[in-house]
Amino acid sequence: MQTGVAFAALAYLLWGLLPIYLKTLQGVSPAEVLMCRIAWSLVFLALILAMRKHWRWLRPALRQPGLMPRIACTALFLSANWFIYIWAVANNRVIDASLGYFITPLVNVLLGVLVLRERLRAGQWLAVAIAATGVVWLTWQAGTLPWISLGLACTFGIYGLLRKTNPVGALEGLTLETLVLFPFALIWLLVLALQGHSMMVNAPVSLQALLVLAGPVTAVPLLLFALGAKRIPLSTLGLLQYVAPTVQFILGAWLWHEPFDQQRLLGFAVIWLALAVYTADNLRQAKKNRAATA
Repeated sequence: MQTGVAFAALAYLLWGLLPIYLKTLQGVSPAEVLMCRIAWSLVFLALILAMRKHWRWLRPALRQPGLMPRIACTALFLSANWFIYIWAVANNRVIDASLGYFITPLVNVLLGVLVLRERLRAGQWLAVAIAATGVVWLTWQAGTLPWISLGLACTFGIYGLLRKTNPVGALEGLTLETLVLFPFALIWLLVLALQGHSMMVNAPVSLQALLVLAGPVTAVPLLLFALGAKRIPLSTLGLLQYVAPTVQFILGAWLWHEPFDQQRLLGFAVIWLALAVYTADNLRQAKKNRAATA
């Protein structure tokens, strides 16, 4: 249990600190950062599989009917989520990105109702209603939808929903997803290099090394999360998921001093209230389930 909490907490902490790494890539376009992240993630994952001699699953997975089209769908939403996040950090919108991951659990609840026909408890409906009020408030104050936040929440929520239907583990699934995306990333990077615009080719060695680090920066937190998720209850994992957006919010507000007036604070406060209601309802339900099992 303690080991699982440590693994999961470290994974969420690394995800929360990811903007610091992305900020070091100033001068590299978000699209090229995304392509490097895809390419070097596949290389890093291949090294892990080689070290573990864990290749036997690959051929049956590639031949399994219907699996690769589903992997292609999850890869599409994963890459969209990565691109929006990279763009947000590059354009000093880290607070908006943190809001996206704050509301992701509530988007998951809505997707469960709309797609899986799940029935919500009263506490879950209340949380969704409160969060919707916060989003409406932020939209009214800004004069436009918080598209970064909603884009991140929706792409990651749909990715998680589709990922549940793929009968492969975290390491295997990410390997297949990056394998599907790799040809597009390779072509993009080659075209940039031929045009003379590639930072991977023309940048100083220090920046090139940082781009190569996109592989482990992407894969290590996911592997830690997979190790932690196997060892701890879902309710504990649900509490830990707020570590990442909280760290991101702190970085955006206090380290990079992004705009955050009282109107936005009120909107965030309403959404945090929704998360408190949602979490309390989940903990109460988990307690009832344990009592029923006992």
